[in-house]
Amino acid sequence: MDNSLVEILLSKQPKSSDVIPLFEQLEQKYPCDILASPEKLYGVWELRWSSSKLPYLQVKPWLENLQILLPADNRAMNFIRFPQAFAKLGGIAVIAELQLVSSSRVGVRFIKGGWIGPRLPGLTVNLLGGINQSFPAWLDITHLTDKLRLCRGSNGTLFALVKRDELIANDLIPSI
Repeated sequence: MDNSLVEILLSKQPKSSDVIPLFEQLEQKYPCDILASPEKLYGVWELRWSSSKLPYLQVKPWLENLQILLPADNRAMNFIRFPQAFAKLGGIAVIAELQLVSSSRVGVRFIKGGWIGPRLPGLTVNLLGGINQSFPAWLDITHLTDKLRLCRGSNGTLFALVKRDELIANDLIPSI
């Protein structure tokens, strides 16, 4: 079932009618406990499907919508950039502090946002400013494997992400 959903997510245009039934089955049959194994969250995850209608939460072939998680450091970053050769130009980033709140809930406090890149030999240009988050945000991780993460956001949005093992989390996220 997990592999079936990953295959659907990696197709060009995953349909909600294909994703949602498998999403809900995996959540119910195989819930996760992030407190028992927070290291499973570590890495670079690519958003492959979202129930949101917001443009920055939609999957588009000309953009990579990445989420970098460093749970041991209580850090994360949402990063939208162009794919492949153009990735070195940089992208839009929002950096956050994470707190593992319960067996499924991660508290999120956004602290900086802006542009990261381009990457030049020995230098990365970062144009980041502070964010004054006036509301609590959280994310429920409802299913987690080595290659698939299913989540429900504080606004009710469903997210399906696939692990990008070829990308190194520490190479992408700047120090806070």
